[in-house]
Amino acid sequence: MQDFDRLIKIMETLRAPGGCPWDAEQTHKSLVKNLIEEAYELADAIDSDEPEYIMEELGDVLLQVVFHSTLAKEAGRFEISDVINCLCDKLIYRHPHVFGDARVDGAEDVIRNWDRLKRKENGKQARESILSGIPKTLPALLYALKLQATASRVGFDWETAAQVREKIDEEFAELSEAVSDGNESDIADEIGDLIFSLVNLARKLDVDPDAALRRSNRKFIRRFQEIEKAARRDGKRLSEMPLDEKEAIWQAAKTGD
Repeated sequence: MQDFDRLIKIMETLRAPGGCPWDAEQTHKSLVKNLIEEAYELADAIDSDEPEYIMEELGDVLLQVVFHSTLAKEAGRFEISDVINCLCDKLIYRHPHVFGDARVDGAEDVIRNWDRLKRKENGKQARESILSGIPKTLPALLYALKLQATASRVGFDWETAAQVREKIDEEFAELSEAVSDGNESDIADEIGDLIFSLVNLARKLDVDPDAALRRSNRKFIRRFQEIEKAARRDGKRLSEMPLDEKEAIWQAAKTGD
């Protein structure tokens, strides 16, 4: 705990008179963007599987927790020890199969029991919907996944991935019809429905759709950068390179995936 206490003292010093002007003017709301960015940078580090990068980004996420706790302590609301104790109590309460006498049969049983216990916690029983506890500020892809997974736990779900694939075909046909009609609002609706169904298929196939999309993004970047390298090597402007030449380089780059 000595290292952790050192971090707390550094944060308090940064916030104190004579400390850092930027740190001193931050609020819970002003730091939200930073917290979200740090979480995504950690996800990127985990994808890279580079220990030093992961360690650094974990530290940045931890800083956000300490920063918010320091702000709360200054306001007399709570402090970092309250955050830690609250978390410890929650972990013990939601794992009665570890810290109590409950019995579970596999990970799915653990999740169902977790949700049941979560709904019993303060203020959560009064929610009008089991979907109410899902933060609406989540990125849309993750929000869709959470909505579907939550509904699935009460039996509202397709039985098989094949059924979802049929739904995707249906949504694609509806999108094609909307495109033919030229109705921009309908096109946007149908694209949303198609993406939502694709997230559903990923879930049924035990694939993280966000991780899958980030993987495709990385592949796109790597392949596109090969086109840029070729253009620089040949002394060409990228915009002037023929499309078929770009496509040939793209296809060649796919072998490195």
